[in-house]
Amino acid sequence: LYLDMLIDVPSAKTLPAGEIETGLRMYAMGGLLSSLTVGVTDQFSIGVSYGGENIIGAGKVNLNPQPCVHIRYLLLQEHFLSPALLIGFNSQGYGKYDKRLKRYAIKSRGLYGVVSKNTSFLGGLGIHGGVNWSLEDEDGDSDPNFFAGFHKRVGSSLVILGEYDTAINDNSDTAIGSGKGYLNLGMRWSFAQQLFVEFAWKNILKNGKRVEGSSREVKLFYLTHF
Repeated sequence: LYLDMLIDVPSAKTLPAGEIETGLRMYAMGGLLSSLTVGVTDQFSIGVSYGGENIIGAGKVNLNPQPCVHIRYLLLQEHFLSPALLIGFNSQGYGKYDKRLKRYAIKSRGLYGVVSKNTSFLGGLGIHGGVNWSLEDEDGDSDPNFFAGFHKRVGSSLVILGEYDTAINDNSDTAIGSGKGYLNLGMRWSFAQQLFVEFAWKNILKNGKRVEGSSREVKLFYLTHF
């Protein structure tokens, strides 16, 4: 299973040259987020995403202000004793877009670096960790942020996912977050050749000043090549 992202946090993985990934994320408030990523070389990929809230349902559709880009470059390949290292930029945040603060409810990753190491422990365990600087800082909180996660393979078609985003760049007096960070769990299943579905349980710690509870999301991915 291809894993350039866990749920919301990145891994140190890029699409192979000539590969195309199309995705569709379904989230709360009738939200849909579509994406397209292309492997330019084995080390470099670029993507674009766009969506909004209330696309499914009744009432006014609230589209995001502009399409967002995701650029990834693999600096170091993973070897037996050393992890992979990747740098990237992602302007896509998640959840409702706040026009006043010019940010998403969950800030975009912005500039980031991430390391990943796959092991044979427990039949296939991967660990990931990184740092990022979001450009969404109109709330006055421009601190660097940290994230970590894991994936655990179960057979050849199922992966269990877990991640934690500290969200320390979103805990100021004017922030949307409440200082708990974002804990997410999920699973990704390959139910047909090159077709994947992911189920995620997000914000388990209920981070946010006006958050009533956690949320559930579904993502679909399709891989092809040119």
